[in-house]
Amino acid sequence: MKKTGFVVLIGRSNVGKSTLLNAIVGSKISITTPKPQTTRLPIHGILTRDEGQIVFVDTPGVFKKRRDELTKKLAESIGQSLKEVDVIGYVVDPTREIGDEEHEALRIIKQTTAKKILIINKIDENKKPFIDFYRDLSGEFDAVVEVSALRNTHIQTLIETFYSFLPEGEYFYPEHQITNIPNAFWIAELIREKLFLRLRQEVPYSTHVEVTEIQEKENDMLYIAATIFTTDERYKRMIIGKGGRGIKEIGQSTRRELEGAMNRKIFLDLTVEVDPHWTDRMTGL
Repeated sequence: MKKTGFVVLIGRSNVGKSTLLNAIVGSKISITTPKPQTTRLPIHGILTRDEGQIVFVDTPGVFKKRRDELTKKLAESIGQSLKEVDVIGYVVDPTREIGDEEHEALRIIKQTTAKKILIINKIDENKKPFIDFYRDLSGEFDAVVEVSALRNTHIQTLIETFYSFLPEGEYFYPEHQITNIPNAFWIAELIREKLFLRLRQEVPYSTHVEVTEIQEKENDMLYIAATIFTTDERYKRMIIGKGGRGIKEIGQSTRRELEGAMNRKIFLDLTVEVDPHWTDRMTGL
């Protein structure tokens, strides 16, 4: 029997959970941006090696203040992700001091019976003024591993630590599968990543992306139609940009990444619509 189980990555927003998941799996599963609250749904990455299979879940960042409907739904999804897991990987950032969100994350973790690993990320940073504060938490965890997800430092050590705490069991997924994310959802997430990277602070949080059509065309071209939903007409104008420049740049950068990942030509058809109630239609939250 092989080692198999579920590992949930938890931590406050923008500590590098998505970058860590991508580094562990060895492929871009979860989108990454410098802005907080990028991940909205629990993302599953799958790692299968000789030792066994680990199913990783990247959760949204922990927010102490739940001021809007989206943030409330994100908090609920974290709670769902922690049910019946084998190991919790608690990711922290030693460049930031412990605050309300960190205390909230610790409170959530203490309520579970799973094995707990403290993952101190970003050790490649020159200035880590709060690293000793996090090291002092080591007594509350079953193991501590210091890594750099960005530089791929000590990732293999972390993976071995995860395996050491997993039970024996059958595989959950085929050996060569690296994620449970449907293609349409992954493409929508890539588009949303480009929105986060391009737009000013308030706009990306008001957006949601849905892929409406994926169709094979002649000459091995893949046609993809997607709609960007936003909450206000003024945000729609910002996304489209003067003379359509904004939506064109978002489409071009997404298309380039898709073509690199799929090794084929992509025709990406983007539209923007206003829907103040798009959070009501989000699935999985």
